[in-house]
Amino acid sequence: MTWSNDKLAALRKTFDAATGGDLQSPNFQRIADKIFSEGGRRPAPYAGMPTLLDAPHRAVVEGTDFSDLDVALYGVPMDLGVTNRNGSRFGPRALRGIERVGPYNDALDCAPLHEMAVADIGDVPMQSRFDLTQSHADIEKFVANIVAQGVIPMAVGGDHSISHAILRAVGANGPVGMIHIDAHCDTAGSYEGEKFHHGGPFRNAVLEGVLDPERTIQIGIRGAAKYIWEFSEMSGMTVIEASSISEASIPDIIRQARAVIGDGPTYFSFDIDSLDPAFAPGTGTPEVGGLTTREAMALIRGMKGANLVGGDVVEVAPAYDPTTNTAQNGAQMFFEILSLMQFSPFRKPK
Repeated sequence: MTWSNDKLAALRKTFDAATGGDLQSPNFQRIADKIFSEGGRRPAPYAGMPTLLDAPHRAVVEGTDFSDLDVALYGVPMDLGVTNRNGSRFGPRALRGIERVGPYNDALDCAPLHEMAVADIGDVPMQSRFDLTQSHADIEKFVANIVAQGVIPMAVGGDHSISHAILRAVGANGPVGMIHIDAHCDTAGSYEGEKFHHGGPFRNAVLEGVLDPERTIQIGIRGAAKYIWEFSEMSGMTVIEASSISEASIPDIIRQARAVIGDGPTYFSFDIDSLDPAFAPGTGTPEVGGLTTREAMALIRGMKGANLVGGDVVEVAPAYDPTTNTAQNGAQMFFEILSLMQFSPFRKPK
């Protein structure tokens, strides 16, 4: 059947006066109804106060009730635990400056910022910019307040040592499992008298009883530091090296990850250096041979329905990437993990 004036007339009748918010698919109209206002208007992505994923801002101080939220987004601008290049303290600010991520997740068919109660509640208030131990205590206290209100915490770091402090709060009533996408296992021991650095948060979390190693999978691991990560496998963690990841293997890795974490409460930690430096040079410990953004997104999206109780994206150090691609990709991965929260059995819709 060839193109005809009748076809053109039918298209004109349907679409000529339609706005960007008028769609023919009922499923897509469901999303448009939440995003567009009358006349096909929607907020300009470059306008207003920058927040994580353009979420509404909610000022939170001690004693504030924000139990109406499903998910609380927050920043952790702290990089006192780095072993190489610093600068991830600027990660939260960099991700807040990224526009046009979402609002619709095409793979998971959801608009998490419009179908859940989500807010950016600001940054963890640090009592000292010089004291690593005090900073971790401040993080734990801040996250414990989120957890106590029945809200799912999602952080932007900051260096990876913040995840240990978060797990102390999330796993306070029993160890959680973990999906960990990273270039490094981060299960090393003490360096120069300090064990709470960004290279060892998950050894510390296991030894403190807040992380279940047998329900932990680490994906994307690579690099010359492999010899210091024996704790991962000896404790029972499942380690998937980057060299074994291909487009064909991703479905198998997803199935393996789902089997490892089971149905129990699970934390999701994403280190931006899991991506190859071609996609994310702005980080403290870049490692060549990493994931592509497409591979990382496929892995994350494959965890739909997992019983997630919190998550983070860490180690974005924007000063090492003048293109802002690292922050852009960090914000996208943060959005993907937030999308998963919409389908977590742990979430009780508010």
